[in-house]
Amino acid sequence: MNIKGTIFNIQRFCLDDGPGIRTTVFLKGCPLRCLWCCNPEGQNPWPELAHRDAICTKCGRCIETCPKNAISISDNEWHINRSLCNVCGKCVDICVRGALGILGREMSVDEVFKEVIKDLDFYEASGGGVTLSGGEPLFQPDFAADLLKRCKDEGIHTAIETSGYSNENSLKKVLPYVDLILYDLKCISPELHKRLTGVSNDLIIRNLRLLISRGVPVIIRFPLIPTLNDSDMEIASLAEFIEQMGVEDVEVLPYHRLGISKYRMLGRKYELEGIMPPTSERLQAVKRIFELRGLRCKIVR
Repeated sequence: MNIKGTIFNIQRFCLDDGPGIRTTVFLKGCPLRCLWCCNPEGQNPWPELAHRDAICTKCGRCIETCPKNAISISDNEWHINRSLCNVCGKCVDICVRGALGILGREMSVDEVFKEVIKDLDFYEASGGGVTLSGGEPLFQPDFAADLLKRCKDEGIHTAIETSGYSNENSLKKVLPYVDLILYDLKCISPELHKRLTGVSNDLIIRNLRLLISRGVPVIIRFPLIPTLNDSDMEIASLAEFIEQMGVEDVEVLPYHRLGISKYRMLGRKYELEGIMPPTSERLQAVKRIFELRGLRCKIVR
């Protein structure tokens, strides 16, 4: 059976999603709602219509072609009723400016594999491979496991980037086919974690313990968000916990604002408009906190 999944991007020649040169496959669907999420198009598991207002001329052709009457323009503002839109794509096809697009499409394992295998020579030359990200790749466990298996069968190094918020069965489905797990830890406090992401981190911690007990190679990824999880006390507590888990490598992901335009395209509000990226000095200070615990720490820019 050729399993299908919903993908919103396949990015080639990635250098920060595991060792070597990699292709990263972004799967749609995520149970978390991180306030700083830079891939909001990866949160919902279904394809979504995106509108780029900066290049829209408000010509109205999309209104005329929409079979669901989901689109309107008032006071020179473009609007869509997403409860009516079935993402048929007719408005996308008619838009001469390219202001409309669909984020996410259904693809089979075969189709995705044909894309990632194109760079096999680069993987072999650099020690790279394929990484599944999202969204949350464990949100589509059968598709993820099948794709990872296909890669492993071809001798391709595999990795997943995960929040760890997944039932144990989904996690166990992919483990036989994963060489490395990039595991996100936002903070240690369950209460703070819930405020930042919408869920507690109890399940995330439990799954991390499972991975450690299985001997799965893990790199912890820590998104550093100014004013939210960047206090010295919070970071020191996280560093202590990581050391106790026996994990040796940490990657700090500094907050950035590159995803804000995506929220506008999806008609959603971005909650962290006033927050700026951390300074280089602050990043080095955070790096030292992890290193004081004997951890290898890398800043991923």
